[in-house]
Amino acid sequence: MRFLNYIAGQWVPPHHDRWFANINPADTRDEIGQFPLSDAADLERAVRAAADAFGQWSRIPAPQRGELIRRAGDIFHRRKEELAAIMTREMGKPLFETRGDIQEAIDTAYYSATETRRLFGHTTPSELPNKMNLSFRMPIGVCGIITAWNFPIAVPSWKIFPALAAGNTIVWKPSDDAPHSANIFAEILQEAGIPSGVFNVVHGNAEAGSALVEHPSVRLIAFTGSTATGKQIAQRCGALNKKVSLEMGGKNAVIIMDDANLELALDGVLWGAFGTTGQRCTATSRLILHAPIHDRFLEMLTERASKLRIGPGLDPATQMGPVINQRQLEKILGYIAIGTAEGARLITGGNRLTRGELEHGFFLEPTIFADVTPTMRIWREEIFGPVLSVTRADSFEHAIALANDSDYGLSSAIYTGSVEYAFAAMRDIEAGITYINAPTIGAEAHMPFGGIKNTGNGHREGGWTVFDIFTEWKTVYVDFSGRLQRAQIDTQSA
Repeated sequence: MRFLNYIAGQWVPPHHDRWFANINPADTRDEIGQFPLSDAADLERAVRAAADAFGQWSRIPAPQRGELIRRAGDIFHRRKEELAAIMTREMGKPLFETRGDIQEAIDTAYYSATETRRLFGHTTPSELPNKMNLSFRMPIGVCGIITAWNFPIAVPSWKIFPALAAGNTIVWKPSDDAPHSANIFAEILQEAGIPSGVFNVVHGNAEAGSALVEHPSVRLIAFTGSTATGKQIAQRCGALNKKVSLEMGGKNAVIIMDDANLELALDGVLWGAFGTTGQRCTATSRLILHAPIHDRFLEMLTERASKLRIGPGLDPATQMGPVINQRQLEKILGYIAIGTAEGARLITGGNRLTRGELEHGFFLEPTIFADVTPTMRIWREEIFGPVLSVTRADSFEHAIALANDSDYGLSSAIYTGSVEYAFAAMRDIEAGITYINAPTIGAEAHMPFGGIKNTGNGHREGGWTVFDIFTEWKTVYVDFSGRLQRAQIDTQSA
């Protein structure tokens, strides 16, 4: 089956008639369909449609835009089970996870809809008589959105709904590993009544993404993906003087102190490290164990991890699904070999699973390394797979230093019964997100999301802060004095 681009309210083929296959990572015999391998000409058509629609869309009262977004949330809710199965089939994670992915989009739709009544500006006193000072949030224009495959509905919704709420129009280039979910997103916005041209989907690979970044009518790029790609996009946007928001990699640490509830911590580490098969920017990839509980907790963790049920995400019994594709499988296996070569102790996992029907998918065992040092590549580099690196800390201060010894700073967590440790960790851990007695994953739609260092470029998605990405400030002065007033010249005597 062939699927199409969504441009100007119509489903259209790529103009060069080039296509790529979307494959089920749990069973490579299952082809979901063929999707457009679009190029610059397809992007030009979509950007032109978005630019043409911007004037009318941006002038619709914001609460009316919010009503359409709320309607989209209702449709997502109605189609939740259907869409969860589609997402699981094309990117692999279990159904209980894809249901949560869609729920994030529902929550974000409803939150963004309500924020259309709260796009507050500031009215302040003037320094001059008979003069008013005001400021307003203004839409930017055509926004280019580029997203990854691991959250094919939730993460795009963090960008799409706030951008629409603010009055922008959109051209979205989804990941070529999860294109079907993007088409469902377009169907839902079309049914909700979003006008033609306001929202456009163009499929493809890096060629299409590059064309979107380069297009002069695209005023902003909002990107989620690897740090390497994000830095390249930032360089081009800097040269083009184009606004850019980057959400990139992570190498997130969990600290477990000797006063922690170890059973609670165990549940959190398993979910943080092996949820979504470790394919999250917020995944727990480093575990720092306080020396007094190191051996005991490592034994508990190894036993539970080795018993996780691995299989296709459409099987209700599955706890961890496949990795996304052959390329990523080989990358993860390469890092496992690197860890062993560098002297880390492999205590469980490390192998591809090929028993029975699993031989047709990209399945890996949950993998844990102990005795990992901060100089090792498996400690420092993002693996994006079910691989956890464990080290020992002699004290709370040592644990914080280990957590901060990273080029990334997205999410972090500490398990402790100490109020002192908890509040010191909130203050001292270098990350955009810190959890107390909870894993590194589990963002809520109404709170800021983002990180520091090589994780991002300072913007925060989610919550009220996302509107700082998708709006510009306009300052307005209204002088009703009937005479020339020259600001500072007239406020100060010579």
